[in-house]
Amino acid sequence: MSHDCSFLTDVVPEDRVSFGDAARDSHAADWAADEAGTGVTPDAVVFPESTADVSAVLEAANDRGVPVTPYAAGTSLEGNAVPEYAGISLDMNRMNSVLAVRPDDFQIDVQPGVMGDEIDDAVASEGLFFPPLPSSGDISTIGGMIANDASGMQTVKYGEIADWVLELEAVLADGSVVEAGSKAVKTSSGYNLKDILIGSEGTLGVVTRATLELEGIPQQIRGGRAIFPTLDDAAEAVFDAVRSGVDVAKIELVDGISATMANDYLGTDLPDAPMVFLEFHANHGIGEEIDFCRSIFESHDVDRFEMADEEEMDELWQARRELAFALQTWDPERGPIHPGDITVPISKLPEVIRYAKDLGEEHDIVVPCFGHAGDGNVHYTAMVDRSDPDELAAGQEIYKKVVEKAIEMGGTCTGEHGVGRGKREYLELEHGADSVEAMRNLKRALDPRDTLNPGKIFPETATGERVQLEADDD
Repeated sequence: MSHDCSFLTDVVPEDRVSFGDAARDSHAADWAADEAGTGVTPDAVVFPESTADVSAVLEAANDRGVPVTPYAAGTSLEGNAVPEYAGISLDMNRMNSVLAVRPDDFQIDVQPGVMGDEIDDAVASEGLFFPPLPSSGDISTIGGMIANDASGMQTVKYGEIADWVLELEAVLADGSVVEAGSKAVKTSSGYNLKDILIGSEGTLGVVTRATLELEGIPQQIRGGRAIFPTLDDAAEAVFDAVRSGVDVAKIELVDGISATMANDYLGTDLPDAPMVFLEFHANHGIGEEIDFCRSIFESHDVDRFEMADEEEMDELWQARRELAFALQTWDPERGPIHPGDITVPISKLPEVIRYAKDLGEEHDIVVPCFGHAGDGNVHYTAMVDRSDPDELAAGQEIYKKVVEKAIEMGGTCTGEHGVGRGKREYLELEHGADSVEAMRNLKRALDPRDTLNPGKIFPETATGERVQLEADDD
């Protein structure tokens, strides 16, 4: 599977190319592949510093049939950044500049290697922020977020990354540079290439610049938590609140076992009970919205509805943000398998959580559930002993059945982590064979030699065969 990449030093300066073991090994995996031990070492790592660098590398690699896998922070959870067929790992982290801030237009221009929280830092003095940042915004790049169409805890109010991207510059597989979208807040001119590139996981193009829309920081921010006697009560309360139109910026569901894990990891004292974390944003009238939410939760037998001061809010959200790490350390004999990331229509939220929990009880396996409940997004996993084949198989069955149940309900196999190589087998189940073939045709049109991030998204790539078409010699 190795490729001759010696041409790279003729394409970009030598200090932007590494053939060393340390650099190559550090780009063999993202978080998902690291955990599963399924990384693939690239033949070379390139650190571009400009759009011209990216263009030159892709043109040369495409001409030689060498695969190129874009790499950002490596925090993806579906193997999105793993160089499945070796070749070149294209590390975008040196392209990390904030290029311009236009506060009058509520816009910022950034390169793809900028970390999410750096965007907020750059515009805070103007009274602005970037609302759709995921909770991993301090360790994830905006390029990676665009590639996965990421979302986070504030999606219920503000939407996902795609809703806040106005314009993109991207390099296609043959090295050509395209601009997609507009700095105007709306356009109906031509095909919507911007939205085709967003969420394509680096299989159609490499983003080299983005214009993002911003929002004014709300004058009033209040947060708190609600404790419920059962997980069903908590899930039903979330559904009712969203259906009733409560204007909430964050509404996160955490089951009792997840709260226990967070306590053990952080030394906090959250109740070991199902709970909902809340945050409200407004410029006026925030008290009325909180009272509205309280009244709905009280109709679902809430035990306690508590609003927090600023310091307590930070502790609450830290517990939610750190849950993924808490799962890793909770039980020395059992750890989480592939992290689940399904999203269902909000009316199905209680049912899909109940289904996941019932499967866990059926197999006597702990299944923590938590997530961005306001938009129907549930994170779940099965805590298993990987050295026990029967337990591991049962955990994998739970994972698979929950994904299939979500799709059956009209939902999706992945709400925010992308398909990568972890969810390839579910693509046709969710979209149908004809729709997936239309996606393939788009990939073939923009990348006929399968240069960009091969092995991702499409089901046939799970067999380990690179689908490479002959370049047109005419």
